[in-house]
Amino acid sequence: MHTLTAKWASGIKTVIAIVSISVVSLVSQAAELPDFTQLIEQHSPAVVKITAVSKGLAVEPQRALPPDMQGLPDIFRELLERRQAPRDRGSLGSGFIISADGYVLTNDHVVDKMDSITVILNDQREYSATLVGSDERSDLALLKIDAKNLPTLALAKDETLKVGQWVVAIGSPFGLDYSASAGIVSAIGRSIPSAHSESNYVPFIQTDVAINPGNSGGPLFNMDGEVVGINSQIYSPSGGSVGLSFAIPASLAIDVVAQLKDKGRVDRGWLGVMIQDVDKNLASSLGMDKPMGALISEVDPDGPAAKSGLEAGDLIIKFNGQAVNTSSDLPYLVGRTAPKSEVPVVIMRKGKQQSLNVTVGILPVSPQEAASRPASAPVQNTVDSLGLIVAPLDRTQRGGAEAGVVVQQVKAGSPAAEAGLQVGDIITQLAFSDIKSTGDYAKIVKGLPKNEPQAVRFYRENRPVFRSIIIK
Repeated sequence: MHTLTAKWASGIKTVIAIVSISVVSLVSQAAELPDFTQLIEQHSPAVVKITAVSKGLAVEPQRALPPDMQGLPDIFRELLERRQAPRDRGSLGSGFIISADGYVLTNDHVVDKMDSITVILNDQREYSATLVGSDERSDLALLKIDAKNLPTLALAKDETLKVGQWVVAIGSPFGLDYSASAGIVSAIGRSIPSAHSESNYVPFIQTDVAINPGNSGGPLFNMDGEVVGINSQIYSPSGGSVGLSFAIPASLAIDVVAQLKDKGRVDRGWLGVMIQDVDKNLASSLGMDKPMGALISEVDPDGPAAKSGLEAGDLIIKFNGQAVNTSSDLPYLVGRTAPKSEVPVVIMRKGKQQSLNVTVGILPVSPQEAASRPASAPVQNTVDSLGLIVAPLDRTQRGGAEAGVVVQQVKAGSPAAEAGLQVGDIITQLAFSDIKSTGDYAKIVKGLPKNEPQAVRFYRENRPVFRSIIIK
């Protein structure tokens, strides 16, 4: 009996020890979690709610008449089936005050094409806002309200964010004023599709912070209370938060705000090139050990790149001292460069690294559209070693291509088919050599070695593309 009691007591002590360790562990973990209360209390007064209205004429859906009214005259039928009535189109978002005299930063898509904009402060004061300027490409807009001595937030000047850092968002999701949510930085320098342009000029901050419609334009804070980003987009199949939210870096916003204040618009650097990514085989054909850089597939003959000596087929691996890892890196690096600046550029050309200085131009408001091109009749009768039948390119087919040969037939399973070439593609360059005629093409194809990737440049639907092709 005494032995059993001793064992029982020993067991109880063991359980108590385990529970004590668990409690200490939980308390320790809780102590490590951040406390956001002071940050939110201190900085939420500078966060604002934005409502905007656009006056318009909306059309109600057509309504079918009951069977007993089908015999009405047409004039009455039209009035009853379809009505037009003035409707207001509204927009709801967030923003924050960046100067005590009333400058407010928000998203362009919150206030775009709106007739009236209202800024509502934390203490429920409302102000009619004036749009100072907006920038569609960065999705930022600067507003001004007539007020003084306002609370403000500071934009972080340095890009010091790291994946895993805690961040906090404050805004008005679904119109719920001054709602706070927290999470971590999931990725930085993220390139995501843009509805405004083909090139992305924003290296987005990705977070898992709960962001919903209405949060747009609100601040994203680091733990020091600095605004590190402006919440802009979410990825959501349902329209609600699924843990994929994207914010515009504050360092980019600083330059945009300065230009909007100064001239009401943003001027960006421009090269005048079309670019694409490279895969493993294409990288090998360009003399690279691994895929990286932005491959120039077309050069505007009147653009700054052409005037500085850049050519189609050049692979840009460094721009103004910054590495270009993928093609999506280049638009941002060029866009943030002051127009008329001369910057060093490192390229791979025909397998060799070169450096040259490029004078950056000003990005045009909108790109020019190329003309369409019809097909042509074949003149080559036999399939070549690439698996192609090509024909001369006439003036009606050129579109964006200056010269080349048009693909008339692609043999199934051939090197060309594996490279993705299609009927109608216009080949303008093969193995770093320009193709101006079928004679040029035949000569180059005849001299191609086997089992070595070769770069081929062609136009498809008026867009230049690079691929790699291998004769086996």
